[in-house]
Amino acid sequence: MLKTAEAVTPEHPDKLCDQISDAILDACLEQDPESRSAIEVIGGHDLIVVAGELTTKAKIDIPKIVKSVVKKDYEILVNIVRQSQEIARGVDNGGAGDQGIMIGYASNDNKSFLPQELYLAKSLCRFIYEKYPVDGKVQITIKERKTKIIHSLVTSFCSVSKKELEKEIEDWKEINDIKKIGKIYINPAGDWFRGGFDADTGLTGRKLVCDNYGPQIPIGGGAFSGKDASKVDRSGAYMARKIAVDLLKKNKAKEVLVKIAYCIGKSEPVMANAVVIDKKGGKYSLEISGYDLTPKGIINFLKLKKPQFKQVAAWGSFGNGFKWDL
Repeated sequence: MLKTAEAVTPEHPDKLCDQISDAILDACLEQDPESRSAIEVIGGHDLIVVAGELTTKAKIDIPKIVKSVVKKDYEILVNIVRQSQEIARGVDNGGAGDQGIMIGYASNDNKSFLPQELYLAKSLCRFIYEKYPVDGKVQITIKERKTKIIHSLVTSFCSVSKKELEKEIEDWKEINDIKKIGKIYINPAGDWFRGGFDADTGLTGRKLVCDNYGPQIPIGGGAFSGKDASKVDRSGAYMARKIAVDLLKKNKAKEVLVKIAYCIGKSEPVMANAVVIDKKGGKYSLEISGYDLTPKGIINFLKLKKPQFKQVAAWGSFGNGFKWDL
């Protein structure tokens, strides 16, 4: 079976929006760790709109924060209100900020515990970006379990020529001991020179599959960026990842899939279970125990009240050495 995943650089318009949302959250947490945030950003073509809910004692300059991320002058519109009291009353007593299903996953394919196709796509994307920090994408297809053979590779980077990208791919292939790459498509629509918000419109939370585990693994559907950790969309997903990694190591498994479900205003999850696949392909289910899965417990365990989320947003939430990855 063929498996495909993509990765995008921090200069991609959707990722710029994620980083703006999380930079605003970080600025609030720096001054007020109890800040509650649900910030959405849409940007493109000389206009950036910041909207959502923010309850905080922090004094921040949102246009200045936006400009620190995009490093260009755009018209900036801000429409921020306080969190609804009807939502807040469910969170004030330690309950979840919303209902939802959170997914955690870990695989023994590589050191980042990610699906191999996503691991390779992120690896190559970061490798090219280190030399060419521009808007770009990588997509990699592999045959299942053939971790060092690539069936096909697609890459498109703004203002980087086909010849330059060919060299980067070849260097990355040698460094990572890739045995073979089949079809290679480099800037397949031709070289391009307008990227980011100048060429396209971005939106917070539109790269959910890149931010999670690629298209082979289910996701809960909730976006992460711009949300403080009282939103279990974020904190619950991070905890599910931590549990998946723990169970993978403990059981010396091939794969682990964790699912946790919450009810708004309630602290304990309504579901918490895991499916473990062993190295021989055997599958069995586990009820999760031994973890504090309340929002407060997760926040304290993973230290989610400290500023860190713009960094998380740049390359996605998993496989980058954060506390929930270890």
